[in-house]
Amino acid sequence: MIRIDFSNLMQGAIGKNGLTDDDFKSIDTKKITEIIKTRKYPELEFLDLHNADTSKIKELGKYAGRFENFLLLGIGGSALGPRSILEALSPFHNFKNKPRVFIYDNVDPLTLKNMLEVIDLKKTVVNVITKSGSTAETIASFMIIWKKLQEQSLKIQEHIIVTTDPEKGNLRKIVKDYSLMSLPIPQGVGGRYSVLSAVGLLLAEAIGISSDTLLNGAKDIHDKCMNTDLWQNPAYLFSSGLYLMQKIKSKNITVMIPYADRLKPFSEWFCQLWAESLGKDGKGLTPYPSVGTTDQHSQLQLWMQGPEDKVVVFLSIEDYGVDVNIPEIFLDMEGLSYLSGHSLGELIRIEQEASEIALAKNGRPCITIKIPKIDAYYLGQLFHFFEIATAVAGFLYDINPFNQPGVEEGKNLTYAMMGKKGYEAKREEFIEYRQRKRFEA
Repeated sequence: MIRIDFSNLMQGAIGKNGLTDDDFKSIDTKKITEIIKTRKYPELEFLDLHNADTSKIKELGKYAGRFENFLLLGIGGSALGPRSILEALSPFHNFKNKPRVFIYDNVDPLTLKNMLEVIDLKKTVVNVITKSGSTAETIASFMIIWKKLQEQSLKIQEHIIVTTDPEKGNLRKIVKDYSLMSLPIPQGVGGRYSVLSAVGLLLAEAIGISSDTLLNGAKDIHDKCMNTDLWQNPAYLFSSGLYLMQKIKSKNITVMIPYADRLKPFSEWFCQLWAESLGKDGKGLTPYPSVGTTDQHSQLQLWMQGPEDKVVVFLSIEDYGVDVNIPEIFLDMEGLSYLSGHSLGELIRIEQEASEIALAKNGRPCITIKIPKIDAYYLGQLFHFFEIATAVAGFLYDINPFNQPGVEEGKNLTYAMMGKKGYEAKREEFIEYRQRKRFEA
């Protein structure tokens, strides 16, 4: 089981900048528990994903795994979640394994051009993911791929797997009209909470990662995160600690720093989850992704002596699954020989702990999440833990952690300028903005 060490949030460890036990008395766990128990928000359906039937996902995963290439079209949680699974559990995948995986999320035309130059569509399965079926970026790339499949006289039904709403939306209609292979995203599961649905699990199965193992990890931490006792519930404590750090100590920034290259995409997944769920009504916490030890040499100075507005969250790995010894050479050079006889695994673990100690010594708060090893089981735990913790944080801020009203305005303006019917007024607004006098240098 992953373990969460909150010691360095407390006054006993970091002095006046820390919290006291009494500070946590303001946390109304009964209210949180009631929201979850009554399913006040339908989007809490993500809590049930660890019990889902994965037979269809396995069937299509096996089918997709026979192709040379797996091209995923999606954005936001539809890309960040699958990429987190890929990089954490199969690093350098495309150099060693098949199917090679390509994830196209941003609509940078050069990126798509380069992808299409290195993949043969005849040997490619395409997974298009959008819950609504109307995400402009994903649908645009889907339309381009659809046309290219037609131009090569390839059977659309053999090359496209759609992951979308089970009943409604443009993609669901296309699935029915063209008899395409498809997987449902449960209606009560939002995009950024969907990694443990078909959104992430199809890719996992296609590259040989057990969806059952990912879900078993989620299942095993679930009950612990449903405990009504604040001090026995790691998700409640994580959310409450960061919430109180902002309310009492003005710590507005959450730094996520895994000490493993494989978890850098996971930190990016967390940032979308945390930012889009909590940033509403002038409330929320600003996340940013880092990776250790790299960012000790670019960011740690700021965390140590810059503005006192951050809580650093370390992801500490106990077993990297492999280690590399540092050879006993240059023994006559004191500046180098101290490393001889040690290993890279030892060095990275010590550097993580050293950063933790340095921050605490300087009165800078941090949390350490201890992960026994990076595998499907513990990754499933991490996904489920952070999703629950994020939802709980939203309840503490008294906001809806499942919507994204601030994103809709930009979408509507985009629809207007791309000619979607019903958005004519927004088009006029867009044109008026372009005509304003600019202050440029």
